[in-house]
Amino acid sequence: MNLQLLSLFVAILSIPVVARAGEPDTTAVDLIMEEGMERSQVMDILSWMTDVHGPRLTGSPGYKEAAGWAVDKLTEMGLSNSHLEGWGPFGRGWQLERHTAHVITPQPFPLVSLPKAWSPGTDGKIEGDVILVDVPNDSVLQTFKGRLGGKFVMLDPERAVSPHFSGDAARRSEEELLRLANAQPPEDRQWRRRERTEEQQQKRLADYRRLLMAEEEGALALLDVSRGDRGNIFLQQAGVPSHPDTPRSARTRAWQEDAPDILPQVSLTAEHYNRIVRMLEKGQRVRMEMETEVRFFEVDSGYNIIAELPGSDLADQVVMIGAHFDSWHGATGATDNGAGSAICMEAMRILKATGLQPRRTIRIGLWGGEEQGLLGSEAYVKRHFGEQTGPDSNKVTKYKIEAERLSAYYNLDNGAGKIRGVYMQGNEAVRPYFREWLKPFESLGASTLSIANTGSTDHVAFDELGLPGFQFIQDGLEYFSTTHHSTMDFYDRVVEDDLKQAATILARFAYETAMMDERLPRKPMKNVMLEWAPEVFSK
Repeated sequence: MNLQLLSLFVAILSIPVVARAGEPDTTAVDLIMEEGMERSQVMDILSWMTDVHGPRLTGSPGYKEAAGWAVDKLTEMGLSNSHLEGWGPFGRGWQLERHTAHVITPQPFPLVSLPKAWSPGTDGKIEGDVILVDVPNDSVLQTFKGRLGGKFVMLDPERAVSPHFSGDAARRSEEELLRLANAQPPEDRQWRRRERTEEQQQKRLADYRRLLMAEEEGALALLDVSRGDRGNIFLQQAGVPSHPDTPRSARTRAWQEDAPDILPQVSLTAEHYNRIVRMLEKGQRVRMEMETEVRFFEVDSGYNIIAELPGSDLADQVVMIGAHFDSWHGATGATDNGAGSAICMEAMRILKATGLQPRRTIRIGLWGGEEQGLLGSEAYVKRHFGEQTGPDSNKVTKYKIEAERLSAYYNLDNGAGKIRGVYMQGNEAVRPYFREWLKPFESLGASTLSIANTGSTDHVAFDELGLPGFQFIQDGLEYFSTTHHSTMDFYDRVVEDDLKQAATILARFAYETAMMDERLPRKPMKNVMLEWAPEVFSK
């Protein structure tokens, strides 16, 4: 080889390798993997969010304080435009100050119990007999008329508790992952009201009238049994009596400013609740005392947390990642959904720390009000991207200009387990991209792509508008058995290696989406109207 050719060959080898369109940048993958798996800060982020800031109930001072910390932390990471974005008004804030409950006769013992969110306090210590009012229909309810005043009303029968012969925690089996991978494409949703039997309708009506009777007769409090056992309590918000025929959208919620006064509502662990039921069935007079102190706060907006890593030549286009930031009040919301929020914050930190420059802007959205009905994410999508109007059978999708600039949204909210793959939400066109992006993580257990839909979390607002919104397939661990909405949802229930893996995968997905020449493919939509071209309307 002559000297001139050798010099040319050396010069060619010295040129930096640039990935072709659609081809992964292996240097970027290595940087993301190294930062995410070897220098992770995800557990420290989670500890600050949960141990220090604690419960993040929507509308509460605790949520606002924790959200302010998150904004500052994202700024500290070097992200841009970190701020709170209001989506309200939401309703009244609520905070539990203290709660104690005891049986005092025939034998004294403390009760493992907690009030539901937005339950009123007791205005000091209250004391009274306990009565079990389990009613299948109106005729049985009438036998309790005039007997509820000044009493603690138990609403449920004894709930069977059995030994846990198998472990509470589990990872997804190969058989389960195979079923997801072989799932059939989802069908269009059929909007129809679920029909109830006459017996079910009678029971619901009797339950409604029972609550009214307890209110009218001056009962002290309503007690129910948690679905948990071994001292664990699963709880959410207090209920406002609502006739069974009232549409869900028209029902009054306890956090609303105009919500009527309701009785204190308290959930007990199954073992203590069941003991009281059995004592009553044996003719024992059970008397208890309770003191609950809560604070209500005036109506405020709900808030989402937003921050960005600016893009370069396609900076006006956006890739989003997100999770819901709010939690319930019984614990510190570590697996639901502190883990998802910490993973998203860590993914943004990884991308910033590597020095990689995405073409599109990568934006994080941590949502409020998810537990009350996806309120924060739905409001964000409506404000920025568009909305659907009209009857369920013939909805019209109205897009804002920002919808054209969104490439994808990736969501984390199935507990604290590691990522095993992605639900593609019926969008077959994304399969080749996702398959390629998951390849480096196959040894870490992430390889499953499912055409199936999944719901009940914040990607739904994007997906229903026809925008590419995805939820990752995650290991359940002990999410539904132990931690979901429970008094056991603490930092200690989280597996560090799982969070590190998930944050690294999320960072990779966000970066690769941001580097594409074209935006990620979308599912076809019917009845589309464009805000910037209202004369365009396609069937």
